[in-house]
Amino acid sequence: MAEPTAARVCHALMAGSVLALALLLTLWLTLLAPPANPSMTAPALLVLVLPVLVPVRGLLHGRRYTAAWSSLLSVFYFSYGIAFLPDAPPVRWLALACTGLALVWFATSVLYVRFTRLPKPSPGQPAERRE
Repeated sequence: MAEPTAARVCHALMAGSVLALALLLTLWLTLLAPPANPSMTAPALLVLVLPVLVPVRGLLHGRRYTAAWSSLLSVFYFSYGIAFLPDAPPVRWLALACTGLALVWFATSVLYVRFTRLPKPSPGQPAERRE
């Protein structure tokens, strides 16, 4: 696979996994397995869904810096999914989906940063700048 094609595939998977994770968490907390205490739904949505939405604009625009730092954010959601794996089967499947989406987000963001880096300049040539 050529690098520009690989970068486009990674970009699409990265953005798709972030949006799917935000949708999954929203559905999980509101419809599929809401918290036992209904007054905890809004704080849980703020704590879990809002951080996923912060890097969306940068990821959709293909910004390397956003992809790099958001890969660290994906580790939190990976851990969150792992923490709920021992629960009963309905929550277990949601946790497995959360873990999988976070893993795809992490892997594709790291690969996207790698595939979109500039080549090293040869000696004597000035380095190009990319925004």
